[in-house]
Amino acid sequence: MNDDWERRVAAAWDEFDGYGEDRAEEFRERIERLAAELPPDSPRAPFERACAHDSTGHSDRAVPLYQEALARGIAGYRRRRTVIQLASSLRNTGRVEEGIALLTPELDAEHDELDDAVRATLALCLVDADRAREAVSLAVGALAPHLPRYQRSMANYARLLVEPGPSPA
Repeated sequence: MNDDWERRVAAAWDEFDGYGEDRAEEFRERIERLAAELPPDSPRAPFERACAHDSTGHSDRAVPLYQEALARGIAGYRRRRTVIQLASSLRNTGRVEEGIALLTPELDAEHDELDDAVRATLALCLVDADRAREAVSLAVGALAPHLPRYQRSMANYARLLVEPGPSPA
């Protein structure tokens, strides 16, 4: 991987919306060509392939590729993206409990800009697992810090959905 490759893959993703559903295969082929330029053991190659399949409506094809990226040791920010996207794809393919198991440890991971995406994806998984109170708690808890007012109250309401305690003030 080099700066030129990074620019080309970023350009492909920047142009993704221009492909439309009728040209999804063309987009996947473009990402495939870029991924093929990477070393054979690169975790980035299956990650990019997974993203292309996922983004074009093929979560079933994305799951094993995300798993391969994790097995190859994808790290840092992309590791967390891989976990979030894999969990979402697992949910989309009816494997919601696996998605929950994958995302739950991310609640305690080092915090970054993906925290809300973790919570939103986990909330969707929880809804599909008939755990709606937990899902709403996560969603409201993630939203609370972004509100111009009522942050403390909303955070308390979110907590109270899943654990008993005093009423919010």
